[in-house]
Amino acid sequence: VEWNVGYIATKRSQVTPSKKALIYEDVPVTYRELNDRVNRAAHMLEKKGIKKGDRVALLLLNCVEFLEVYFACAKLGVIVVPLNWRLAAPELEYQLNNCDVRMLVFHDCFLGSVDLIRDRTKVEQDKFVFLASGSATLPGFELPRCPSWAQDYHELSDGESVSEPVPLEPVFLDDALAIIYTSGVTGAPKGAVLSHLQTYFKNFQVAIYIDACQDDIVIAQMPLFHSGGLFIVATPALCGGMTLVMRRGFDPNEFAEDIQRYRGTVVFALTTMWRMILETGKLDQIDVSSVRCVVGGGERTPPSLFEELAKRNLYMQQGFGQTENSAMMLLPRSDIQRKMGSIGKPGFFTDIWIADGNGRRLGPGEIGEICARGPTVMSGYWNMPEETSRTITDGGVLHTGDLGYVDEEGYFYIVDRVKDMYRSGGENVYPAEIEKILCAHPKVSMAAIIGVPDEKWGETGMAFIVPKPGESVTEKEIYDFLKDKVARYKYPTKIRFMDELPLTATMKVKKAELKARYARA
Repeated sequence: VEWNVGYIATKRSQVTPSKKALIYEDVPVTYRELNDRVNRAAHMLEKKGIKKGDRVALLLLNCVEFLEVYFACAKLGVIVVPLNWRLAAPELEYQLNNCDVRMLVFHDCFLGSVDLIRDRTKVEQDKFVFLASGSATLPGFELPRCPSWAQDYHELSDGESVSEPVPLEPVFLDDALAIIYTSGVTGAPKGAVLSHLQTYFKNFQVAIYIDACQDDIVIAQMPLFHSGGLFIVATPALCGGMTLVMRRGFDPNEFAEDIQRYRGTVVFALTTMWRMILETGKLDQIDVSSVRCVVGGGERTPPSLFEELAKRNLYMQQGFGQTENSAMMLLPRSDIQRKMGSIGKPGFFTDIWIADGNGRRLGPGEIGEICARGPTVMSGYWNMPEETSRTITDGGVLHTGDLGYVDEEGYFYIVDRVKDMYRSGGENVYPAEIEKILCAHPKVSMAAIIGVPDEKWGETGMAFIVPKPGESVTEKEIYDFLKDKVARYKYPTKIRFMDELPLTATMKVKKAELKARYARA
């Protein structure tokens, strides 16, 4: 079918042209204005020689321009690659080169990282596009200006036509829309390929979850580079004709104030965000009576958090999803107390079950891997056919890598993660990636990391390090060694030096034993 996600901007500009699509940093943008800006961006991309199937990467804070380029790429059949701006330069370099990005649009605050790697990437020399962020600056500090080796985004796009672009090749629903990178257990990030069709079905699924209507005011400060921020919040909200209140980044005081200021009806925030919001005390000072739906989770959530929110008439519905298949499940509001700890029931467009190692479906109470199938599952991993065939089998069955069970009423629960991944502040962290770096330290013989409970972040990393014989290493040396090699949120916050690690007969670390001994403590 010849159709694409870019039609969301087009159709909304026709159906509800004067309605506010966005309120970005307190400045409203109507649906007509948004589509005009999208079309200018599309014509700019065409003039730069970007065509269907090319990759355009975004290293941006939340901003209107992010959505402009996203929808512009969709209209042209160009694949957008949102980059996590928390990553270190080598991590960004890998992702840019892994999918042969032709153009990079980046904010001024990331100029240093881009300049460091630009000569080592496949981004074409005339396709580094600079964008001023408008971020608040410290006294006496100025954000950098557009360098000579880049071009200013608004100088390129502002003078372009607002007419609808006509792509050189038709764009179909099965075509790739985006590549979202998710860390691999071996340390090599994998690019999950998401199509236009899958994105539309996620829109429908989210709309059913939240009982959406065009009068909804959505409050969210989740980063757009995340599958949650882009595909669970922004795209469904704009597809449904709602108004999305958006900020450059997350501030707990501002977030709470926005609920009252704009009379928010639907609120999205991860567990860690809610902890920070509660700590401000703002929820006791504002009127939240307009809120009818609160969607959260993203990590292990203690019952106390649900209780604290409920005291303020905010009833958080926990869900489950991953980059490969976001918004798989959501717990109905009526069952929050009755089914505490559950991640909910499968969405309208997702079939989910528990399977054993042989693929046999298990009954209620039996622990196995959570498997899923349906039109919201990713197409596969970019240029990783073997990894794709291991993850998606039997004509479209997604193996999530998460262990869980289902009860007699069809509610699902997570028990553990098959691949040792843990979530810190809503971010996936794969220990193998950091372990590999630690083992490269000249004084380190072995290293192992597990996720342990943390009051602030849900989970955090605990590293077990065995120094080389005759060597002594300090925590400071470890953190200094990690600097600029990996994003800070991946740093283990707890370090324990060991004489030896528990090993199997094949010399693999017994992480289950480490978890049993240290995670609960």
